[in-house]
Amino acid sequence: MLLLTDFQSRHLHLPNRIVMAPMTRLRSHRDGSPTADVVTYYTQRARAGLIITEGIWPHPSGQSEAWVPGLSTGAHVDAWRRVTEGVHAAGGRIFAQLMHGGRLGHPLARIDGTVPAGPSAVPTGDTVHLLDGGKAPAPEPRAMTGAEIVQAVEYYADAAANALAAGFDGVEIHGANSYLVHQFLADNTNLRTDEYGGTLAGRMRFALEVTDAVAAVVGSRRVGIRLSPGNPQFGMREADPAPLYRALVAELDRRDLAYLHLTDNDRYPALADLRPRWSGTLIANVGENRERTSPAAAESQLAAARADLVSFGRAFIANPDLVRRIERDHPLADLRAEGLYGRNAVGYTDYPEYEPGIGRVA
Repeated sequence: MLLLTDFQSRHLHLPNRIVMAPMTRLRSHRDGSPTADVVTYYTQRARAGLIITEGIWPHPSGQSEAWVPGLSTGAHVDAWRRVTEGVHAAGGRIFAQLMHGGRLGHPLARIDGTVPAGPSAVPTGDTVHLLDGGKAPAPEPRAMTGAEIVQAVEYYADAAANALAAGFDGVEIHGANSYLVHQFLADNTNLRTDEYGGTLAGRMRFALEVTDAVAAVVGSRRVGIRLSPGNPQFGMREADPAPLYRALVAELDRRDLAYLHLTDNDRYPALADLRPRWSGTLIANVGENRERTSPAAAESQLAAARADLVSFGRAFIANPDLVRRIERDHPLADLRAEGLYGRNAVGYTDYPEYEPGIGRVA
């Protein structure tokens, strides 16, 4: 089975091709430091070829909602170091995903109380978790000033330096799923007419500046980027993703990154279109806005040479021993709604490993 074979590139050396996808779980303290349960959660899943953490905000002004973790203070670094030490002691490898919420957020969801800001003043129409435990619609964001855009790039670079200090093996820039980098790329969230909007080059500029700034700090071999062309989550619209993403991937390909993490879309077959345009390592995610990724679906991507690695999301939540289950052809447990975005171990670290004779776990 290709999924279970090792993978060797100039930048990555992995024992299998099974990647744990980044997934928001809301298990941080109020200040954004990950809780002790986070250490257990990732350590349980250390047999993955590579773990990519949940999205981590690089600065409080990028906090998308309450209880999302951060990586901007010494306390954050110390807490994340406990996570990386646990994963490494269990034989794993782990990248930190840097995720700036941009227009997505709320003053009552952020530890600094700021109003969210994105490329343009376009609201999401979605709700976010608040620090008091409730939820509320995200307010209309401000349009970022030029100085704020420059500052945001610096926030990514600072967080990347903190990621290395915390012991991460690398960082993934979240350029997908409606967050700040994606907001600069998409049709309806970037209405700017300055150097960060208008043309394809303008809309790509922020993504490339962030990539270059992060690579300057940690080295390009430690940098991955996630893109989701055509992803409609949180009201995003990209009528014709192909021209922009072909140009963006061509630019990124010149930067010798660790990998490109790409989600497919029913309207735009990103893997088929962009794989030939990318010379480096490609991680495919085929479960976004679809049924959860099965081992068979993942295997088909590798067999068709559309990817080198495949990321699993929901399957990894419910199956801490996912790699072993795939190795032994054991059934996969089903995801429980309880505790998906909880504040403790319930629905988080309490999924059992497979035991013969018990069968499918509800």
